[in-house]
Order: sequence, then C-alpha cells, then structure tokens
Amino acid sequence: MTATVINGKAYAASLRQQVSAAVAQLREDWDVTPGLAVVLVGEDPASQVYVRSKEAQAREAGLRSTTLRLPASTSQTELLGVVADLNSDPAVDGILVQLPLPPGIDSGSVLAAIDPAKDVDGFHAINAGLLATGQKGLVPCTPLGCLMLLRHCLGARAMAGLSAVVLGRSNIVGRPMAQLLMRADCTVTIAHKGSRDVPALCRQADILVVAVGRPELVRGDWVKPGAVVIDVGINRVATADGGSRLVGDVAYEEARQVAGALTPVPGGVGPMTIACLLLNTIIAACRRRSLAIPRYIADY
Repeated sequence: MTATVINGKAYAASLRQQVSAAVAQLREDWDVTPGLAVVLVGEDPASQVYVRSKEAQAREAGLRSTTLRLPASTSQTELLGVVADLNSDPAVDGILVQLPLPPGIDSGSVLAAIDPAKDVDGFHAINAGLLATGQKGLVPCTPLGCLMLLRHCLGARAMAGLSAVVLGRSNIVGRPMAQLLMRADCTVTIAHKGSRDVPALCRQADILVVAVGRPELVRGDWVKPGAVVIDVGINRVATADGGSRLVGDVAYEEARQVAGALTPVPGGVGPMTIACLLLNTIIAACRRRSLAIPRYIADY
C-alpha cells in the first residue's frame, strides 16, 4: 500500500480563493477592506522571506497589507509602543509580530500586548483559553490548517471517535492541535519527551500529528497501517554532496508505505499556515464589526 499524498499547496490555493471572494463581498456589501499589519524586527533571513510571502499573498487576496520593518536595535518599550498604536488603529484588523525577536526583547510580553481581537496568530492567552473552553476565538494558524487538511482527507463527521495522537506539546502547535481534535470528537493523546514508549503510542493512532522539530524522528514502523499522518516539521539537513534539503519530522518514504494518507515536506502543512492567517484576518474583521462571516469561508 502506498499512501495518498495530501496536497496542502493545492488546498491552500483553494482557501486563498475563498478568502479573496470573502474580501470582495465585504468590500461590496459594507465598504470594508480587512487590514493586516505585520511587524518585523531585525534582519533574520528566514523571517524576511516568510514576511515577503505573507505580504504577497495578502495583497493577492485583496487585503490591505502593511509591514512595519524595525531595526534590530529596537527596544522592547519601543516595540510595545508600535503594538499599542496598531491596537488602536481602526484600519488594522489583524496584528502579527514575526518571531523570533532579537535578544533582549521578551516575546511573551509583546504577544500578550496584542489586542486578542486582532491576534491573528492566535497566540494570546485569551485566545488559547477560548479554544480550550470551546468558545469562539482566533485559532493558531498551523493547527487550524492541519485540521482543515484532516477534514478534507477524512470528512468532518468521519473524524468522530478516531484515536488521534499529537506528538509535541508546544503552545504554537501541539496543545491547540489537541484542542481542535477534541472539538472534532477524536480521542486524543499528547505524546512528548516525557512519554514512555512513544512508538507504541503512535502505532495506536488513526490520526498522527507530528510537531517536534526533529528530522525524520517518526519511522515507518511507528505508523499504524492506514493512518493519516500530518507532518508539521520542517528541518534543513545536510546532503552528501555538501548541499542541503528539507525534511519533516516523519521519515516520509518509510511512512508512505504504511500510512493511508500523509502530508509531504515541503508542500503539505506549510502553505496552509499563511492561508489560515489570511482567513483569521477576515474572521477578525467581521467579528470586530459584528458582521456575519461571508458564506465563502463560514464553514472553516
């Protein structure tokens, strides 16, 4: 058996089309153009590339996109002042402070200063609490994208009752992913570095979500035959010719001989993260104005 490859790139493109249609509807019905503000501090190369991609995709979808590029010498006080200005700006519906921040700035304090209603990354403690208690908030983009891919692969109703294992317990992916899976009526286990016999836990999973940042940690014999595997990891490893390549947290070629479906790296979960950021911006814009979420994206 060879697994079905879950094409996150294609699904993300479809989602961006839905977001674009929703933006057009908001503009036509209410003269509202949702605004996304991204704050980039310093010159981290990976962050620069990621932010340029966010800018391009936001503008392509019709959003009002603004990027504030601040020098690495920016103090925490100065950055908090920028966040406060964006919180009070009525044209800004979503705020994203790109991580990592330079040394000397406490990212936790900065993220906590973002208005939860504009926290399109979904990292604020209030949004985390709303997710944990089953209420409406802004959900972290990567776990939301994973859930969409699972629904696309399995069907929302078919997820109920399935055994799901989330390998990794970060606040960015693992914990919110577990909450979303519980909302989908899965039976959820979170495995982490303190868990005993992690391979055995993984082999119980109908749904296996891996987000640990360790290249090809999960081997083929960790995967239950027919399981759906969502690989969130993206790691750059050296090749024999002195170059490098990207791999996930799952040994892809091994897992695809066992799994029923799995995401590739790259081209799986990654494209969904930015698409869900755009989606969250639309949701935030509608909720802030007490508008109905356009039907194009209401099901998400």
